[in-house]
Amino acid sequence: MKKISLMGATGSIGTQTLDVIREHPDEFNLTALSVGKNIDGARKMIAEFNPSLVSVQREEDAEILKKDVPLSVKVLYGEEGLVQVACHQDADILVNAVLGSVGLYPTMQAIEAGKTIAIANKETLVTAGHLVMEAARKKGVALLPVDSEHSAIFQALQGEQEKNIEKLVITASGGSFRDRTRDELVGVTVKEALNHPNWSMGAKITIDSASMMNKGLEVIEAHWLFDIPYDKIDVLQHRESIIHSMIQFHDTSVMAQLGTPDMRVPIQYALTYPDRLDRPGGKRLDLAEIGRLHFEKMDFERFRCLGFAYEAGRTGGSMTTVLNAANEAAVALFLDNKISFLGIEELIERALNEHEVIRKPDLETIREIDRRTRLTVSQWI
Repeated sequence: MKKISLMGATGSIGTQTLDVIREHPDEFNLTALSVGKNIDGARKMIAEFNPSLVSVQREEDAEILKKDVPLSVKVLYGEEGLVQVACHQDADILVNAVLGSVGLYPTMQAIEAGKTIAIANKETLVTAGHLVMEAARKKGVALLPVDSEHSAIFQALQGEQEKNIEKLVITASGGSFRDRTRDELVGVTVKEALNHPNWSMGAKITIDSASMMNKGLEVIEAHWLFDIPYDKIDVLQHRESIIHSMIQFHDTSVMAQLGTPDMRVPIQYALTYPDRLDRPGGKRLDLAEIGRLHFEKMDFERFRCLGFAYEAGRTGGSMTTVLNAANEAAVALFLDNKISFLGIEELIERALNEHEVIRKPDLETIREIDRRTRLTVSQWI
């Protein structure tokens, strides 16, 4: 039985990870988890899964929760609590499903502790991919992708040699506004932006999908996970979200991973790799029922955030830290109705243009740049 620690248990990926654990009670045991401010959710998870460690965001919530749980459950809070969950001594694998760059430091500590990591927190690699991958190589730690696109590439690479890759093709649904022109994006509401046509996800990632920043972050993540230059990573719009990504090899062969839009599949694959488990209740793919699959080239003028991500990735150094921090700050402002949807990309572009790149930032420098960028973007408003 694999013992699992889960950061971000009440988020979209976290709750679906719990679904996988429920479906296979003889295979998985949840030994540690973290939540943000969802104390009611934490109580329910503790009652159901009986973890030995739980971490929350705020100290006052930790004190409240301690009164409601068995003495056998240790309750912590803040960054130290996240680190303890990430490095829990009994855990075989860490699922990093937190949102944003808050996942970086606990992930680095988990690598130092030698934990296998199922990574759904793309911001960790976007913010400090050079540090994360170097540490993972030194410690011999496996980083198993959970994002459907990177899982697809990872699965298609099984039995293949990376030297034979000609390019990676990451597919994109196009998000909530894929059928709108830029002129039609003026004045769109938060509610409209959150209406994703294919996937059920959290608010931040849904907005990122609408702006196409999510795909840009995935390009940077793919660069680090698979050690592929940016010129060999393409993005293709595929509105059905059936082909999750593809690899083109230099002999012209193309390997693709297909499936229904269900994040439980890549989550389960990361937890069971290199084996697979049955999903009796999972919807099977019926291509005859679907009938047609559609593909379109990405329009970088229409989706400017995707271009920002390529630019930041090629520049390297601290530029991707600024990209991610500015985006997180701008999306939060949009969700609070303080800026327009197109204002997101305006703030990101300004942050990138004003930043002086540091080529090889260490962890503390990255954290400071992240903090300062968020503060600066918020102050602009």
